[in-house]
Amino acid sequence: MRDSQRAMTTRSRTPDPVDFTTEHLFGDLRPFAQCHAPTLVARPDGGLLVAWFGGAYEGHSDVGIWMAECPAPHPEPSRKSDPVRKPGENWTPPRLLARAGNEAHWNPVLFAVSEDARELVLHFKIGRRIRDWTTWVQRSVDGGATWSVAEPLVKGDRGGRGAVRTKPIRIASGAWLAGASIERRRRWDAFIDRSANGLDAWEATPPIGIDRRRFAGKGLIQPTLWESSPGSVHALFRSTDGRIYRSDSQDDGHDWSQAHPTGLPNNNSGIDVVRMEDGRLALACNPVSGNWAPRTPLSVLFSMDNGETWPERIDLETGPGEFSYPAILETRAGLVVAYSWNRRRIAVARIPRRAIPSP
Repeated sequence: MRDSQRAMTTRSRTPDPVDFTTEHLFGDLRPFAQCHAPTLVARPDGGLLVAWFGGAYEGHSDVGIWMAECPAPHPEPSRKSDPVRKPGENWTPPRLLARAGNEAHWNPVLFAVSEDARELVLHFKIGRRIRDWTTWVQRSVDGGATWSVAEPLVKGDRGGRGAVRTKPIRIASGAWLAGASIERRRRWDAFIDRSANGLDAWEATPPIGIDRRRFAGKGLIQPTLWESSPGSVHALFRSTDGRIYRSDSQDDGHDWSQAHPTGLPNNNSGIDVVRMEDGRLALACNPVSGNWAPRTPLSVLFSMDNGETWPERIDLETGPGEFSYPAILETRAGLVVAYSWNRRRIAVARIPRRAIPSP
């Protein structure tokens, strides 16, 4: 048995409320009935941009891509009784960011291709059905103040190219890698898309293999990526098999091992990982096993050994409801996690460095 198959979390804790803050970007007065699948970019000054899809409901023809901005960081709460801020406090009102055509929009992914976060890229999907998705792209050169006209990312795309839900990463060689997948009616396949500059000329790997004789359900989707050392790249996958799966590459993400199950539970919902500057991994997920199992709690798991074990965990949400599709980043202040809050709001949790488990 692989060591990673024994990688169960062993210590779970909900920190003192003052150890992290939770913000809702808006309240119940909002220009859409439902919202889901947030993505975020951090600026060097501590400001944040968050985007998501919103409309009548997921898949409705009126769904577009929306965005809000927190221009600068704000002080941590001084009282235990005030861990949650007022909805919309310090955030700009939601504004429609992308609406290209009359079909549903899905799964925005924001990322910065410049260190100052002035040059931004947005990938998103358009299509009435998921299996018919095309990926579209918009760009900004002024930190998100203005955006180009949306255009298809890859000519002839059908099923979805580029980033499907989680942020692309820039690896040591300078190339950009994006976790991608295609959801057909009876089969899901994941692959990695690659670009020299993060802007265009994306090239897809073959589907990442799995042993379907021992696999329950349709397959793997929505890879989330990190690089542990130059050329060594790793992926974790959402799955229908009740567990998070993993694959590894030793050649800059060109070739990938057959995906294998880890000991981490998965409820067939989105996950996201970030490799911190000190080498630790932080994984945002619902640590729940079972295909379409409940999307609560929402937690951040920590690994000090490149994902072999995950001994520490911070629970961000533990009550009944749906808390899902997290996106996670490291900033100078700590970790930031954006997530869907019952599909009625978008929430952002900030975990300061002092609250992150030590190596």
